[in-house]
Amino acid sequence: MKSLPISDYALLSDCRTAALVSRDGSVDWLCLPRFDAPAVFCRLLDPGGGSFAISPAGEFETRRRYLDETMVLETTFTTPRGTAVLTDALALGPDERGHELGKGSPGMLLRQLVCTRGEFDAVVRYEPRPEYGLIHPVLMQAAGGIGARGGADRLLLATPVSLELGGATATGRIRLAAGETAVFGLYHGPMAGPRLEAWTPEQMTTRLADTVEGWRSWSALHQNYDGPWRNLVQHSGRVLQALTFAPTGAMVAAPTTSLPESVGGQRNWDYRYTWVRDASLTMEALWVAACPDEANAFFEFLADASASDMHRGTDLQIMFGVGGERDLSERELSHLAGWRESRPVRVGNAAWRQRQLDVYGELLGAAQRLVDRLGELDPVSRRFLAAAADAAADHWQEQDQGIWEVRGETRDFLYSKLMCWVALERAIPLAGYLGAEDRLADWVAARNDVRAAIETRGWNERVGAFTQAFGSDDLDASSLMLGLTGFLAPDDPRLLATINATAEHLTDQRGMVYRYRRRDGLAGQEGTFLLCTFWLAAAQALAGDVDAAVATFERGIATMNDVGLLPEEVDSGSGEMIGNFPQAFSHVGLVNAAWAISQAQR
Repeated sequence: MKSLPISDYALLSDCRTAALVSRDGSVDWLCLPRFDAPAVFCRLLDPGGGSFAISPAGEFETRRRYLDETMVLETTFTTPRGTAVLTDALALGPDERGHELGKGSPGMLLRQLVCTRGEFDAVVRYEPRPEYGLIHPVLMQAAGGIGARGGADRLLLATPVSLELGGATATGRIRLAAGETAVFGLYHGPMAGPRLEAWTPEQMTTRLADTVEGWRSWSALHQNYDGPWRNLVQHSGRVLQALTFAPTGAMVAAPTTSLPESVGGQRNWDYRYTWVRDASLTMEALWVAACPDEANAFFEFLADASASDMHRGTDLQIMFGVGGERDLSERELSHLAGWRESRPVRVGNAAWRQRQLDVYGELLGAAQRLVDRLGELDPVSRRFLAAAADAAADHWQEQDQGIWEVRGETRDFLYSKLMCWVALERAIPLAGYLGAEDRLADWVAARNDVRAAIETRGWNERVGAFTQAFGSDDLDASSLMLGLTGFLAPDDPRLLATINATAEHLTDQRGMVYRYRRRDGLAGQEGTFLLCTFWLAAAQALAGDVDAAVATFERGIATMNDVGLLPEEVDSGSGEMIGNFPQAFSHVGLVNAAWAISQAQR
């Protein structure tokens, strides 16, 4: 069985975990009870990885959308004999509204099939495969549905139709006439937990409607952006909220692992964790796309997760588990074939041990942008942010692995130096708020030293642009941030030259932007990077070239799938989506570029 295109999938979320649903009604990825838990369904990464499909019997056409202002998916199947609407959601807790979204999610997948015309025949196939397909559970008839036992998980599928059990798979058919409805519910619990009990169809229908209202209440409370591409920006805001782990305030970079950056290659990473960088930039994007009243929870999460690291003289760890875990040791799942034979499939991420000095800048940039929302931070969080500024001042001259997490030698990456400057530039006006007035003189002196180093060692006269690292001849799209952070004035000739060099030498035939082109020690050629394409659009807008910015932006949004989700990268040859999906960074880039263009147009 060939892997489906990544663009075939839509995202479901309860702000605790996520599922991916294909265009033909198959749930091919679901981790329970949280984003980084072992998958219950992972056909996304292996034909035998398990799935839960409710699909039309015979030929059909599909169209789908998210219900207005929600992350509840509606798929309409049309066959020669009839039409049916499949509504899918990961259930929110009862009466969860606004800021409480996801706080009490029960870990339940709801699927409602309604025939709206004629007669509709569907095939149901339920193949749970816990622990990334290692376990083929014992299925048994249970009150209200099908029970599954095996390993650490207990599953219960509430089904309105009788399913035939064959090994670890349950199958059946259902026929609905116009006006008839069938509701399915998948429940999950630990082996040591209480016995799972199926809800009635009426209870599941009520919870589905309540989940719709929960998402709409969040959108109504949070989403005020009214510039160009309003619908796309607001939808991206909901996608970013969907990637939030509500119990702690953490945010995942993407809900999947090992969707490759190079098809058939080894650039396959687990993104189901909270990067300080990605999450901080997400908070800044939510300032535009929504109303980030959850900012306090985010900063308190990071303060708790990192605890006393910087006070003990160690670097801020760059990433954490969504519950604050530090050890994210990487391992390979050799029993999985990988998406389109892209091996290895990895869980965990060895980058947690890397040194990336830029994280201080993104962190303090988000704090400064959101200071009006933060109110009175607790003392631990204030000390944490002040310590981040101290770390930038103390370590900016040292080498690191950089924003792109190069798995090789450390270097003097320009972006890392720049973000140390950002950390200090943003911390200086916050000194009183953080109770750090005594460090102000040191922060000012260090900020000035970083600026001098970047201006003298970051510019490459031979290349005619700022380059990836001090002494390097290689271009890097992250240099565009020199303008976006305010380090250089929009009309600085060096910035304009760097923007033009990026547009000319770091783009493919479609005008999409690569991160860099130098060899990085890994086999294969990665695709163009959506975040970098949106960076170029924002930089062009800031520099006053609005027409070019709009054209670049529209090339970026053209890569969206039919339900408005963006990948990490685009394959330069085929133009199809690659990388983990949907990617928070890409939606952050869309929001910020739309904002930059809206400001330039005004």
